[in-house]
Amino acid sequence: MASTSDPATVIQARRPRLLLLATVLAAVVAVLVPGTAYADPDPDGGPNGLAAKLTQVAEGFYAAQAALSASQKRQADAVVTLRESQLALTRLSVGVDAVAAARYEGQQLSIVSGLISGQGDTRTLLQGAAIADFLVQQDDDQIRAYTEARDRATKAQADLDNELKLQAKAVADLDQQKRNAEKALAAVGGMVTAGYTGPAQPAQPAPRNPDGSWPRESATINDPTGTGGKLTPRMVHTLYEAQLAGFTRYTKCWRSATWGEHPLGRACDFSASVGDFGGVATGDDKAYGTRLATWAVANASALGIMYVIWFRQIWMPGTGWRAYNADGTDPSAEHENHVHISML
Repeated sequence: MASTSDPATVIQARRPRLLLLATVLAAVVAVLVPGTAYADPDPDGGPNGLAAKLTQVAEGFYAAQAALSASQKRQADAVVTLRESQLALTRLSVGVDAVAAARYEGQQLSIVSGLISGQGDTRTLLQGAAIADFLVQQDDDQIRAYTEARDRATKAQADLDNELKLQAKAVADLDQQKRNAEKALAAVGGMVTAGYTGPAQPAQPAPRNPDGSWPRESATINDPTGTGGKLTPRMVHTLYEAQLAGFTRYTKCWRSATWGEHPLGRACDFSASVGDFGGVATGDDKAYGTRLATWAVANASALGIMYVIWFRQIWMPGTGWRAYNADGTDPSAEHENHVHISML
């Protein structure tokens, strides 16, 4: 009978526990090894967490921004209509004044009176009557044109006043969305940072609704980064635009999870290094990530980007760059090795 201190016996006895430990370690390694970047804002946030709040705030901001832009366009149209109508009124008022004076003096009625009384040459009077009828018609057309121009001017002024009210509301909505974003970002730092700005290649805008808002999208397109999942058309559009701008290093988009935009096909992680996510980016790798973050922010409105995270900083519309502090010191969690882009 073998002794309990026999190494072979001890290993055999502990084998189930060793297998369990190995499984756990494998799961941990799968999270931490280069090639996987788990870095959404709050894995335990749920529907009331930071990610959900950022989505709500970004949607509200872009909606208010679209409303303001549309109102400004209508305001410009109303200004042009008002100016043209006022010019027409000024021009037509001269003719209308002349018509009023002529009718007041009875010049047109004198011809009709002559026909009734029999005074004067009948042929001449009839010719005069025909001319008078023509002039009356012309006068009526001029008066009608004046009335229409006056009505257009009145409506244009009312439209202009209404658009100014709508713009005041849109500006107030934008301010409120900014405050909401600041409150949400307070959970991960929230302090204003220098961020990343500068020149960037313009991207081709993603399709919008006729009113300027962003259409709701589902993940329907196979992920080009080879994850086996699907992405939304807007995410794929941004991915391709980034590649056209020269950002072609290692990228992964969809992944299975219970939180964040990745499982919804609305987020991609763009590695700063060529082969995988790796450790903390330095030198050329960090410069690459900074250029990519700058490009994403510069084109956020055109593409429908909800937020960008890079090197412990987060950007979203309405707030600009803010500090981003994740739990732990892992380069992926702190976004020190990849740029995270989430879409509406």
